[in-house]
Amino acid sequence: MLQVAFPMVVSSMSWTLMTYVDRALLAHHDPNEMAASFSAGIVWFAVFCLFFGTSSYVGTFVSQYHGDEQPEKIGPVVWQGNWLSLWSIPLAVAAYAACRWVFELADHSQVVTEMEIKYFQILCYAGPGLVLGQSFSSFYSGRGITWVVMLVDLFATIVNLGLDYLWIFGKWGFPEAGIAGAAWATVLACWLKPVIYLVLLNHPQHRTSFRSFDWKLEWAIFKRLVYFGGPSGVQMLLDVTGFAIFVLLIGRLGEMESQASTMAFSINTVSFMPAWGLGVAASILVGQRLGENRDDLANRATWTCYQIGMAYMVLLTVLYVALPNLFISNFLGNESLPTAEKEALQHMALILLYFVAAYNAFDSTQILFVSALKGAGDSRFIMLVSLVMATALAVLTYVAVEILHADVYACWVLIVLWLIALAVTYLARFIGGKWRNMRVIEQVHHPQPAEN
Repeated sequence: MLQVAFPMVVSSMSWTLMTYVDRALLAHHDPNEMAASFSAGIVWFAVFCLFFGTSSYVGTFVSQYHGDEQPEKIGPVVWQGNWLSLWSIPLAVAAYAACRWVFELADHSQVVTEMEIKYFQILCYAGPGLVLGQSFSSFYSGRGITWVVMLVDLFATIVNLGLDYLWIFGKWGFPEAGIAGAAWATVLACWLKPVIYLVLLNHPQHRTSFRSFDWKLEWAIFKRLVYFGGPSGVQMLLDVTGFAIFVLLIGRLGEMESQASTMAFSINTVSFMPAWGLGVAASILVGQRLGENRDDLANRATWTCYQIGMAYMVLLTVLYVALPNLFISNFLGNESLPTAEKEALQHMALILLYFVAAYNAFDSTQILFVSALKGAGDSRFIMLVSLVMATALAVLTYVAVEILHADVYACWVLIVLWLIALAVTYLARFIGGKWRNMRVIEQVHHPQPAEN
């Protein structure tokens, strides 16, 4: 489990480092840029979640084909994900054109709104690269060779962070572009990944053993990917959209509330993304073991990932409560803020970080068990849960902000309750055991025993 999980945790930590440093640098340049990059970044990710989530499901197919000893199916299914990813290009064009309406509807200050639009439009160039890179990476992650994914992610992160510093502050001949510079750095990093994977897949051994360059469209596999992966993409779209609406509505409460929430959520990535990496590992291992018809090992792998994830969450929760300024101080370096305003912002961020500590364990629970269910193919149940829960979060936040005129702390209570409900639902579904008989492939070498 650790051989698969550790590289994925490092990969997710590289994303954490990238977003954490990115927003910390923007906070030093302009606190409004920090808040704008967070809200616009969430909306951007939400736009591409349908294709990102569906392409991510390529990993489930690869893991089950790998477990059932059908390597010749791995390359073709990866390419079906790649073809699907290209449909995100017209989506990027449409999102670029429509984003002004979305961010003006959010009703933030004019300064922040223009920053959000600028950041979002530049990131639209990165969207298809993000989706394509995820599909390509499944060739390695689904087979459990996660160290390759780790190295590619780390390299892209290093490039991104270097360009962030140069482009935000205008160093070494780069223009001082602020939030636009941060966005362009992300664009280049996102497209770097699929380029690297394309080169790696061209290896003669991969072409022979896995048909890694068998790029033709195969409708049977493509339709199966859409059938099982589509609900996973819809689930991710619903969850992130609900969260994006929450973030945009928080922005209506005021600049300080928006900045403090951005700080708390950015710090939250330190705990969230490693749990995400463990979740990916759980999904891979469940898929492989079910491909072998060893649901008992799939169950053990999931619980092992969960125990490690909870141990990490407990450590982070203690640090958030005992040493909160260790994390918050990185976002308070802008000298233009008056002392009183900076202290008020620090205090609000401190309180919100306590909310993060309160929901950490539930967040880890829902991430690990929803990932395990995806690895089995239980994507339709997950989609239905997301439809209900994401709608509830968006509606309740709107009621709290616009009708009840609640403060930022009341809104964060909703996030805590939302994550508790998700954790309980997915844990109960996993314990129920219906996933044990689910498959997304036609098994050849390890067929399921016929029922009496």
